[in-house]
Amino acid sequence: MTTTQRRQPRSRPATLARKRDILDAAVEIFGSKGFAAGTLQDIADQVGMTHAGILHHFGSKDQLLLEVLRHRDETDVADLEEQHMPDGLELFRHLVQTAFVNARRAGIVQAYVVLSAESVTDDHPGRVYFEKRYETLRREVAQAFHVVCAERGITAPDTIGLASASILAVMDGLQVQWLLDPENVDLGQASAFAIEAILASVLSTEPLQPGLT
Repeated sequence: MTTTQRRQPRSRPATLARKRDILDAAVEIFGSKGFAAGTLQDIADQVGMTHAGILHHFGSKDQLLLEVLRHRDETDVADLEEQHMPDGLELFRHLVQTAFVNARRAGIVQAYVVLSAESVTDDHPGRVYFEKRYETLRREVAQAFHVVCAERGITAPDTIGLASASILAVMDGLQVQWLLDPENVDLGQASAFAIEAILASVLSTEPLQPGLT
């Protein structure tokens, strides 16, 4: 090669693979150290790159965090039709299946738990993401409740909003317990039990607690 020849640009598949390596390393670093304590240099060291190399691919640490979170969302729906959560009873089945899948990917779950907890602090770059995520999930779960009620000829109770928030809270809370004590907390089975119980409560004509209907 002569000195006037330009270096060929890296092929797109290679670039995408490199970005995936960085995302995987970021999941591990953010999950173990948190966003504030985990540095770009930590991530760079993990993949054998420089700090500048990470910035070349993602622009900033904040942007890398958002890409990590988007990557997780895309993974959750990758096998679904049109890459979107289903409706009606299938949505609840999907949530249960997601819990069983999460039991096989502790690193991603740990990163999500740490980052979601950190996001409640002022000026956290993931705060808007988590606010919108929970808002969207509550709406989709509530819609699924309405569909199931309509299919069964049941008037949708006023507790659907409470039930939707409760399902998400139980799933996230169980992830914390499972991470702390995986030998004694079955993430998939416990999540299935809770989701089925909340669903049964909404579909029941008898309130479990006075004042809830």
